[in-house]
Amino acid sequence: MAKPIKVGIVGCGTVGTAVVEILITKQKEIKEKSGVYLEVSKVAARDWSKKRFFNVPEGLRTTDWKEVIDSSDIVVELIGGIDIAKNVVIESLRKGKPVVTANKHLLAEYGKELAKLAREFKTSLLFEGAVGGGIPLVKVLKETLVSNRVDEILGILNGTTNYILTKMEVDNLPFSVALKEAQEKGYAEADPSFDVEGVDAAHKIAVLANLAFGGFVNFSDIFIEGITNIDLLDIKLGKELGYRLKLLSIAKRRDNGEIEVRVHPTFIPFDNPLSNVDGVFNGILFKSDYLGKLKLQGAGAGAYPTATAVVQDIIQLAKQLSFCGKTFDITPLGWNEKTLKVAKDFYSRYYLRFDVEDKPGVLYRIAKILSEEGISIAGVLQQEWIFKFLPQSSEVIPLIILTHKAYESRIKKALKKLEELSFIKEKPTLIRVEEERY
Repeated sequence: MAKPIKVGIVGCGTVGTAVVEILITKQKEIKEKSGVYLEVSKVAARDWSKKRFFNVPEGLRTTDWKEVIDSSDIVVELIGGIDIAKNVVIESLRKGKPVVTANKHLLAEYGKELAKLAREFKTSLLFEGAVGGGIPLVKVLKETLVSNRVDEILGILNGTTNYILTKMEVDNLPFSVALKEAQEKGYAEADPSFDVEGVDAAHKIAVLANLAFGGFVNFSDIFIEGITNIDLLDIKLGKELGYRLKLLSIAKRRDNGEIEVRVHPTFIPFDNPLSNVDGVFNGILFKSDYLGKLKLQGAGAGAYPTATAVVQDIIQLAKQLSFCGKTFDITPLGWNEKTLKVAKDFYSRYYLRFDVEDKPGVLYRIAKILSEEGISIAGVLQQEWIFKFLPQSSEVIPLIILTHKAYESRIKKALKKLEELSFIKEKPTLIRVEEERY
């Protein structure tokens, strides 16, 4: 029998436990299919008294992550967060140990440093499970599209927020109720801020942008807006107008060499392929010069989808170690260390809702201020069908304006002026619109 490749795992939470389960229960099947013999060496966790859905054998357990590194040919980091995880990955790479991680937070903020370290010590850093769970997004960018110029990425990359928005729309629920249901079903954490504020999705689009555009994004340059302020009324009105609301992660290449990287609630047309990605599922669209448009959809999170992606990376590295004696897939992150220039402003269409007094001259005053900022109006809606969504006692009415493409900075400047008008009774609502149809 071939010498086993020893795999050590740091972190035995939901995903870590699933990885251990797959490696132990599917050991024979993996060997038959891939030709590599994998053996779990050590598994590190902070607390082994905690009940898990798979019983990790006593002999594999440790609380010392350094013991995992020393006993392994491949180190798997699944502890999450930054501090300890970063130390695990750095020490592993410095010892020439290839690393598999699903830690998008770590990669988004320290990917440049870790990629440089992997090259310096001639070892590998793989992370298919960090973005998209069981959807092979990293593989597509580093292999399928490597000969293409990727111009645009649009993605629904967070299952929690997608579930909440779907429940709001389908079941007519306000945000707070939909969030509570997501928590009860285990789709949202007790502290859901990373998800609902868009940070998790931003970590993921940062990693994809790094791969697609050949460099590194400073995470602080990404525009991030979550879904906590989404009003059910706008979801209803958007649907009447032919749109569905999604928390969209966007990365676009500009002709001047800059890129747009942003995360925010976005209206997309019904015929956009992402509009039917519902519940906890993820979906992504790549647009490239030769392949054109490519859509991928599937389970974007959860123990087994993510664990499957992690095991895929483990097998890839194990094959190299078994047949070549070393790993050569150093890292799929950019070979150069350039920092990608992220645009400070971006260009989009907008849905604007103003809660106004119903009196003459309102539309004229609003249109005048928009015009002064160079914003062209594509459509105005103040029709009777809107009233079916309002309480009978309502003293204000919604005025909806759809704009042509405009710069975000101009829109924000105009809204600041408009908020000062006495007949506008609430802060205006702004939702960006990705209009391209497929």
